[in-house]
Amino acid sequence: MTPKTHAHLPAPIAALSTALVLLLTGAGCAAGADEAGGLGDVVLRVGDQIDGAQALLDAAGELDDVPYTIEWSTFTAGPPLLEAVNADAVDVGQVGNTPPVFAAAAGSDMRIVAAFESSPDGTSILVPPDSDIDDPGDLAGRSIAVTKGSSAHGQLLGVLDAAGIGFDQVDVDYVQPADALAAFSEGRTDAWAVWDPYIAQAQDRADARILVNADGYGNTFTFQVAATDALEDPARAAALEDYLSRVHRAVRWSADHPDDYAAAWSEHTGLPEQVTRIAAERRSPVPRPIDDALIASEQDLADAFARAGEIPAAPTMADYVDQRFNDLVSADIGA
Repeated sequence: MTPKTHAHLPAPIAALSTALVLLLTGAGCAAGADEAGGLGDVVLRVGDQIDGAQALLDAAGELDDVPYTIEWSTFTAGPPLLEAVNADAVDVGQVGNTPPVFAAAAGSDMRIVAAFESSPDGTSILVPPDSDIDDPGDLAGRSIAVTKGSSAHGQLLGVLDAAGIGFDQVDVDYVQPADALAAFSEGRTDAWAVWDPYIAQAQDRADARILVNADGYGNTFTFQVAATDALEDPARAAALEDYLSRVHRAVRWSADHPDDYAAAWSEHTGLPEQVTRIAAERRSPVPRPIDDALIASEQDLADAFARAGEIPAAPTMADYVDQRFNDLVSADIGA
């Protein structure tokens, strides 16, 4: 049975972002909920972005017969999503490698609970097709649009650092992706550090040229990040484990069905299918356990932001992980 949907906009989320909230009520009767561990009364509040977690799960059939209610909220980027996690408006959501660093630096009540390693093509610095910026060293003195605290912010930091350019040597404009796309398309910024599907959207709309992707400029992890309150609540933690299992299976499905995923992504978000198809082909996420190497890589990123003066001090990232769901990597992917 297909889950029912209806619109809902909680006040805390409205204050943090222009969030569209959909309630997806798991199908099945009370008996089915009891068989799933008595989760029928549980509401799991999931944060989504335009990268289409809800579309992916729906297309993969993983939203069928969910034994609890999923309340979806859509955010423009990872930082406002994690603000909602900290404000107890969202229980879990997917973000890039950098939002947890900024959230941890602010002492947010959140934990990284699952990880995926994506292609470096999914985050890039873009320039207009006729730009005279031909390599990262040419970025000195130029204007660059980026969303503060996003994965693209992390990539930009790595690229500038490798080129010997400080943040004080560029004109950084911290904007949300929609505003950055408009500025880039209208020639009001020299470069744009961003992630897919915005990369594909800029290529489609403004013939953007990729100056450099994320290869060699730090990790390319994406994370599922959960609120500590949700992790401490046995019922929501059980629902969270089930949800993460569904995410793992959906990711595996998307690798075998990229066209189906792209079509569902386009239908769900309104993005042109040629945009979602390119973005889907570039993603290729691979599940990763939250291990010492991953934590060390995130710590390196936090240290780099602290050295650059972008955060007051580097948080200890090991304090912001929860490894209880690591077994899902092998259980759901078949490793």
